[in-house]
Amino acid sequence: MDVQETQPIEFLKSGPDDARLTVLLAHGAGGPMDSKSMTAAAEALATAGFRVARFEFGYMADRRASGSRRPPPRADMLNGEYVAAVTQLDCKGPLIIGGKSMGGRVASMVADDLYRSGKIAGLLCLGYPFHPPGKPDNLRTAHLAALKTPTFICQGTRDELGTKEEVAGYDLSPEIDILWLEDGDHDLKPRKTISGYSAADHLKTVSEAVAGWAKRVCA
Repeated sequence: MDVQETQPIEFLKSGPDDARLTVLLAHGAGGPMDSKSMTAAAEALATAGFRVARFEFGYMADRRASGSRRPPPRADMLNGEYVAAVTQLDCKGPLIIGGKSMGGRVASMVADDLYRSGKIAGLLCLGYPFHPPGKPDNLRTAHLAALKTPTFICQGTRDELGTKEEVAGYDLSPEIDILWLEDGDHDLKPRKTISGYSAADHLKTVSEAVAGWAKRVCA
């Protein structure tokens, strides 16, 4: 795999510096690394004992610097940037890569090469975009059928980019575990009046479940 040349990457870190496990997260297509949902997820994982590092792809960093609304490139065009982030982070202990929505999708496309080379221990996706909004037949799952990297996907049951009913029919690798969050949307947020759960409840469930999964795959 070719590593794309990039400018030095700025990481936003949460959690204890001496944590045994590090989680590297990339943002979704439309929100930066310090968006409300990314920050809440990072803080929840940090509370569970992970060292969390967030970063931005070049197009999002350009938006921050210039104030433009430059659209994201095709997801696979960001693969090299994700690998560069892994390299620049220079993690000493077990590393789990992933991200929110598109960030998790990009991580899933580079995961197996990194896993085979011993650079990562697993993949974490927070709201995987199984298909574009309103296009359930345009699946983004072909590479997931043969995925070899231990993978944990946290998905809302009413996520418009992949509901529980839709995902049940997909051909997914046995290495993929899915945590379903009742009534969660693409940001994993439930409607409390309908589900009885709050966003904080779901993030607590996520952090605890990820900690248990990571303990198994990083043993």
